[in-house]
Amino acid sequence: MGRLIEVNDRFQTGYSYRLEQPEGAGFADDFHPFYTPSEMLAMGVFEGKYCNDCRDELPGSWFDGARLSDLADPTVNYFGIKSRQPLSIWREKGWIYGPDPRGWFQWYCRYYLGRRLPQIDAIQIKRWRAFRRHAGQVRANCQPGDPFCRPRQRQALLQWAHEALI
Repeated sequence: MGRLIEVNDRFQTGYSYRLEQPEGAGFADDFHPFYTPSEMLAMGVFEGKYCNDCRDELPGSWFDGARLSDLADPTVNYFGIKSRQPLSIWREKGWIYGPDPRGWFQWYCRYYLGRRLPQIDAIQIKRWRAFRRHAGQVRANCQPGDPFCRPRQRQALLQWAHEALI
């Protein structure tokens, strides 16, 4: 806690933040992600490309066993399917908030590390809670034990730290 993180990557330079909570602790009462960022990277998210230039900001241990790719590769994803829109669409729709130009997962990584920005945190946690509707759709339309029913929705659930193997 108290450590200053300085960010200088392809999307952001000159940004810094201070860690206010211990890593993986001090979460809001209504925020209970199923996966840690490290688990998500190891399972295969964002076509292996999302955090490749963030290694100076994020803990090196998060990349041990991570499924990464130099080029976006849907086969790297846990469910082997493309399940994301380009960042340009996220920007166009106004889904990028605060100082996290890569979107929700970047916010989650920084929140998990211990950064706290109360207004931005509230927005992102509300978005995370709303995303669980996809889990309800998977439960309603898939047989228990069939993890490959609705793979696009399951990959999206994983990328939002919701249980994907329901």
